[in-house]
Amino acid sequence: MPEADAEFVAKMEDVLEVYQRPYDPLRPVVCIDETNKQLIKKTRIPCEPGQPEKVDSVYVRNGVADVFMISEPLAGRRETVVTQTRTALDFAEILRYTSDTLYPRTEKIVLVTDNLNTHSPASLYKAFPPEEARRLAERFEWHYTPKHGSWLDMAEIEIGIMSRQALGKPLPDLE
Repeated sequence: MPEADAEFVAKMEDVLEVYQRPYDPLRPVVCIDETNKQLIKKTRIPCEPGQPEKVDSVYVRNGVADVFMISEPLAGRRETVVTQTRTALDFAEILRYTSDTLYPRTEKIVLVTDNLNTHSPASLYKAFPPEEARRLAERFEWHYTPKHGSWLDMAEIEIGIMSRQALGKPLPDLE
């Protein structure tokens, strides 16, 4: 871990304070992060009926999928969304989905995320007209993990579990 400078400590203490808040369904603490997964198709070698299946050690790279994790730790709630790319536009759509589909009746969504360049209100303005971007930006109370401290984002912990339990094997496509 890098030396804990003032910026690191300030952001760490902010995130830890957020995690200590009591559960409030009108102000849920929601953590968002993402990972990617290389898609790999195995190539099969034709065989005669009754013979064991043969799988070639060569595989076909079939692109990359991005998996967004939306986690509300205090409610034990998690949702994943798979996209083909990981851009500011994708992140903006995830925020709109979180706001309007997952939490439409909340007063404010307390958002914890890391410092990836797309994880900011600016992504909303890249994706939507100014009025819509502002509406969405105001739905969130933004909190960022420190640089080199993204492990403080509980969605990253969820991603680690999901990666071991579900994403550890080769997957051929987005489906």
